[in-house]
Amino acid sequence: MLDRVRRGSRAPEEAQTAGARGGRERRRVHLREIDYADRNEFLALVHESRQLHHPWAYPPERPDQFDELVARARREDVVTLLGCRGEDNALFGVFTISQIVRGAFQSAYLGYYGHARYTGQGYMGAALDQVLDYAFGQLALHRIEANIQPANGPSIALARGAGFRLEGFSPRYLLIGGRWRDHERYAITAEERRRR
Repeated sequence: MLDRVRRGSRAPEEAQTAGARGGRERRRVHLREIDYADRNEFLALVHESRQLHHPWAYPPERPDQFDELVARARREDVVTLLGCRGEDNALFGVFTISQIVRGAFQSAYLGYYGHARYTGQGYMGAALDQVLDYAFGQLALHRIEANIQPANGPSIALARGAGFRLEGFSPRYLLIGGRWRDHERYAITAEERRRR
């Protein structure tokens, strides 16, 4: 079973101390596993952020959808982490490492979205650094892929800033908001992460 970041706790020490950003920047944020108790804060922030999310992402907007997200996060092949501010534990973003495949592949997909209230403050970049440290450290993954719609400039900038490289283009790749949407495939390996 995967070791998980427990509610209210910080990410593993390895993820707190490793990575490209300075220690002060990394202490601004921490990660914790999503929990049913986060429902009200999560849903309020999603409702506030509809304009930011659509058409790129459609996070859970109802309590039953949120509960399904948390239930999926309890599976062996999914880790869902909340990015929280260090100063007050406020939730600013969500990161999901999904379809974790072991064996010779050791790979997974990464999805993320932030909340409008906290955009442009550097929180997502600092948290993504910790997510990658956790994925390549404690989860022992070799490769992570993020699929992003070509016009989603902020999401692409976030991935590129963390060291992801463009691997290719997939037409009509994912069904999002009722439409099949083109995506660009970005990826990073453990070796690339270490070189940074």
